[in-house]
Amino acid sequence: MKLVPFKNVSITGGFWYEKQKINRENTLPIEYQQCKDTGRLDAWKLDWKPGMPNQPHVYWDSDVAKWIEAVGYSLAQNPDPELEKLADEVIQWMADAQQPDGYLNTHFTVVEPDKRWTNLRDLHELYCAGHLMEAAVAYYQGTGKRTLLDTLEKYADYIATVFGTGENQKRGIPGHEEIELALVRLAETTGKKKYLELASYFIEERGRQPHYFDVERKARGDESPYRLGGPDILPYAYNQSHLPVREQTTAEGHAVRACYLYTGMASLARETKDESLAKACKTLWNNITTKRMYVHGGIGSSRFGERFSFDYDLPNEDAYAETCAAISLVFFARNMLRLEKNADYANVLENTLYNGVISGISMDGKQFFYDNILASHPKYHKYSGQKSPQRQDWFGCACCPPNIARLIASISDYLYTQSDDTLWIHLFAEANANITLNNTNVNLTSKTQYPWQETIDYTVNPDAEKSFTIAIRLPDWCDNPSILVNQEAIDLEKVNQNGYAYITRTWKKGDKIHITFPMPVKRVYAHPSVRQNCGKVAIKRGPILYCLEECDNGKDLAALRLPPIAEFEVKTSPESIGSVPMLVAPALRRDPSPWNGKLYSTSTPKYKSAQLVAVPYFLWANRGPGEMTIWINE
Repeated sequence: MKLVPFKNVSITGGFWYEKQKINRENTLPIEYQQCKDTGRLDAWKLDWKPGMPNQPHVYWDSDVAKWIEAVGYSLAQNPDPELEKLADEVIQWMADAQQPDGYLNTHFTVVEPDKRWTNLRDLHELYCAGHLMEAAVAYYQGTGKRTLLDTLEKYADYIATVFGTGENQKRGIPGHEEIELALVRLAETTGKKKYLELASYFIEERGRQPHYFDVERKARGDESPYRLGGPDILPYAYNQSHLPVREQTTAEGHAVRACYLYTGMASLARETKDESLAKACKTLWNNITTKRMYVHGGIGSSRFGERFSFDYDLPNEDAYAETCAAISLVFFARNMLRLEKNADYANVLENTLYNGVISGISMDGKQFFYDNILASHPKYHKYSGQKSPQRQDWFGCACCPPNIARLIASISDYLYTQSDDTLWIHLFAEANANITLNNTNVNLTSKTQYPWQETIDYTVNPDAEKSFTIAIRLPDWCDNPSILVNQEAIDLEKVNQNGYAYITRTWKKGDKIHITFPMPVKRVYAHPSVRQNCGKVAIKRGPILYCLEECDNGKDLAALRLPPIAEFEVKTSPESIGSVPMLVAPALRRDPSPWNGKLYSTSTPKYKSAQLVAVPYFLWANRGPGEMTIWINE
């Protein structure tokens, strides 16, 4: 599967149009100002001196890079001279900050110039380089300007002289993966195979012995053992370097690092047709999605090390589920999808996007979650030392805000992929696209209020009548989909291949595709081994996961029970959360009277009639603090 050229697809209305508008008008300006106020932008001027405030941090470069990337995607669809001027100014600072040998890093240029490449394990040099490469690709694709792309090609060329298996080269690998996937993107954009070779080196060297992190630790005189992750964890599982990547069978360690690595592996496997590497990716994918993924698509269940823990360990109130981790799973899913035509990947991608990712940003695009918990009690968070259950303006470690901005800005890049004669539709949005199929330009437009409404209408307009295939994903949450082409029903059993309806015909101007995905309310049950959710149920309608909030249901949400026979009614939510579909059902609430003045009671619990109100999870915490839960007693 190839990507449809980014500039050929634009979101024209509906859900993602509104998200991109808010991203463009609110989020990007706010993030620019935060980067300015915290010193992240001025760091590129290289005028910091000891004793001055805002010492450039080892990961600051990546925050600015993600903002540049988001701007590049945004400008491709929505030209904005003022925003482009701001980005061009920052990019020129970056170009001017590049050292004569090609090196580009604000911290190690002005703070610790003698420490360059001495601690790859912890200090994010290669991670920052990767984000700068991704920014360069996106800005070039969005604007056609090469300043940053040329700068980062020079940096990549320099990195290739430093690392490798040759004489006088370091056998180093990044402690925080990112550069692997970025180098593949750089290779795709420039057509230069040498960047694929460098990506391959970083991936294949991982987990080899003697372990480079031990070598560099001794070289800098650090004799302390490295056990981040706990005494019972393999020393380098935290950064996925405990084994060579082809021998890894379970997702371990820091969740963001893991899925950035797996994304790079899948990308490289696709570009090099490496079946062994692809098999390793599938093994890791299966472990995550069948045993270590939250119902909202979040990953990383342990706050200690922001890491995966063990199979079926998915705590709710203590979930880590970082916004960046969900985004990294989206990246992994898309690259697996390009590797193998299987809707399982797109199903996870969609679920994570609508639930575990966009929960990380407020309705107005001005505040952010670092982690995306599945249950919340404000006082518990106060006393447990967790981050506030309310979204924040910014973070000291501000990786999530610009990460979600770049994903929302690039969402049109996730709708379709293609081969020479087939177009795959993975996500459903109101959009306009121009695609070349069988050497013919095809204009494809869509109208929909998905994910709130169940119909999507496409109009197919090829320049000339032509035979090609349109493959439409049949979502795993939908039991009875239907597709009409020019009012004629398609037999989906005959055309279904791995979750896609393949429709091959001679298409002509004005052909219509009408899709209906019925959206009854469904109950979701966790695997019995997920001990935290036994006897509980989650609620979905279409791709949207729902939750209970205190402002709709009162305090003590754990006292509510949803009877198995209770039926939901779809109503309209308050305007304060966008007047979207909310779900209402009869429920039961435990009568607290037997516990008057007591902590424990031997009386059989009794229940009173109650009403349960569920709203889309991604909208929680937009109406002030209060309890929240996804999993409901049944």
